[in-house]
Amino acid sequence: MTDPARAFDELADEEARARLLTCLDVPRWAEQVVAGRPYADWSRLEAAMRSAALTITDEELAGALARHPRIGERADAVRHEAAHSEREQAGVDRADEDLAAALLEGNRAYEERFGQVFIIRAAGRDGPEILDQLRRRLGHTGEQERTETVEQLLQIALLRAKSLDRCP
Repeated sequence: MTDPARAFDELADEEARARLLTCLDVPRWAEQVVAGRPYADWSRLEAAMRSAALTITDEELAGALARHPRIGERADAVRHEAAHSEREQAGVDRADEDLAAALLEGNRAYEERFGQVFIIRAAGRDGPEILDQLRRRLGHTGEQERTETVEQLLQIALLRAKSLDRCP
């Protein structure tokens, strides 16, 4: 398999930007990452993505969060990156009614406390683990939660970026 950074380096700027925005919907972040090309290997691309994420503004954060469905809910193809979200949340058993109710309650409490959707890199995690993380994060201060939210968005972006060479 080709290193995703090499495939990314070969894309036209417009296509590279568009693919990055499916990873993290922050245009300034995507511009900064595209402008840093060529990367030649994954570690350099990852470092650039991390560096660009350090300066995400509150407005950019709100825009990026709007592209993600609530944990446990189906993605809306118009508003969310549905294919990514469905695949990433595959470990959440939607048929488990107790889990679904607990996630719904947790999502509501989180949104009430922090005024935004709860985001977590769901890929590789099951529903109970996600619920535990949601409950843990309800104890954060606003500043702690903002930091963790950006980190979770970045983890999602990095995971998605590894498949940039296979995106349509």
